[in-house]
Amino acid sequence: MHMQQIVRRFGRETAALLSIAWPLIINNLSVAGMQFTDAVMAGQLGAESLAAVAVGGSVWFLGFAFVLGVLMAISPISSRHHGAGDEALIGRYTRQGVYLGIFLAVPIMFFAWFLAAPGLAAIGIDIAFRDMTIGYVKMISLGAPGMFIFLALRFTTEGIGYTKPIMYTSIFALVCNVFLNWVLMFGKLGAPAMGAVGCGLASGITMWIIAILLASYMVTSRKYEPLDLFSRLSPMRPSVLKEIVFLGVPIAITITAEAGLFNAVSILMGTLGPEITAAHQIAINFASTMFMVPLAMNSAITVRVGYALGKGDLEYARFAGGFGVFMCALFMACSATFLLLFRDAIVSVYTQDEAVKGIAISLLLMAAIFQVADGIQIGAAGALRGYKDTRIPMAVNIFAYWIIAFPLAYLAAVTYKLPPNYIWGGFVVGLSVAAVMLTWRYVRISGRAITESVVYSRSAETDSWDRSDS
Repeated sequence: MHMQQIVRRFGRETAALLSIAWPLIINNLSVAGMQFTDAVMAGQLGAESLAAVAVGGSVWFLGFAFVLGVLMAISPISSRHHGAGDEALIGRYTRQGVYLGIFLAVPIMFFAWFLAAPGLAAIGIDIAFRDMTIGYVKMISLGAPGMFIFLALRFTTEGIGYTKPIMYTSIFALVCNVFLNWVLMFGKLGAPAMGAVGCGLASGITMWIIAILLASYMVTSRKYEPLDLFSRLSPMRPSVLKEIVFLGVPIAITITAEAGLFNAVSILMGTLGPEITAAHQIAINFASTMFMVPLAMNSAITVRVGYALGKGDLEYARFAGGFGVFMCALFMACSATFLLLFRDAIVSVYTQDEAVKGIAISLLLMAAIFQVADGIQIGAAGALRGYKDTRIPMAVNIFAYWIIAFPLAYLAAVTYKLPPNYIWGGFVVGLSVAAVMLTWRYVRISGRAITESVVYSRSAETDSWDRSDS
């Protein structure tokens, strides 16, 4: 391939990837913006309120991340049907995804209202902010059905590469969440001042609002007419649900393994007092904000790979996945450089508490170290999802995060009582292992798909010649 052709190919894929990714980047940054404003507004109420939002958000996110992963299966399924031109088949997955989301919301709400309190007490969360944490978890769980309906719709429109509605909805959600925080946390416009609990309620209400907004748009827009989304209320179809669940559960376990590691460490930090918990929340909040960009690219990579596979272009599918991984790594390298240069200024945005600032600055140094590996592993996971390869990545993440990373963090936090930056060392090791193993898996899977296609084509050609000779 000539250099001019290579440059043209890279340019074409950059444009295609970013056309899908940039609305998702804005969506993810809006979600991160909600987490950021929650942290900043809670920080105005004191270290205890900030710690309550940090730990409560971690508890909520474990359930949310699992359902997110299950429903994420709708995206590669939709992208493949879209690439193959089978638009009318997509709607059935959307409808079944909505049913599945509502069903999965029930146990999450049950846990929040009846099991969170004894669970947090058993873990040993500091009594200074435990009741606020429980109240936050209860209130945010009220939005679970709305959020999961939204996710089913989101992954449908994402799968066909039409991501702008997701972006507009998320921007509105950010504005709505900040306004409701102001009203409910600080007691404005005649509402009671609910503090951290009001923060959870604001998030729950916002989840329902964005579900209604996106559903209304998709019902009325001509863009979705070929998908046959809501022309009828179909019954639950076990075969379709089975396909979503079989593909989605490994994705869910993969996401939960990583998110669970970060949130489990947040909960571990909650046993060390409000200052360390607040510092951890600041560092993890900023690192998570930067992670939103490769996370958006992860979704776009899945769509690009799935679309190419649906069209039968295996060579381009492999290129699209590898290029996406490179773009994720490049962005995170830039982010790590920014972190190293401006750590002090970043922490000052969150708090002026000198004790909290010192701890948070040391944690952001660790975040800068693990960011490139984090970008590589999330890019490779998205590429593999385009191939519907989800079980081996699930095993890789469980091994990297729970066999390696969490025991290291636990030893540092509980056994040896080391400073918080040593606890974060577990993140560095786990993410690095995941990045290497998932990249190797992608190279193998994408290469094998091409090899098997060539062998099949030659076999079919030989068979054709044999029949013609006879």
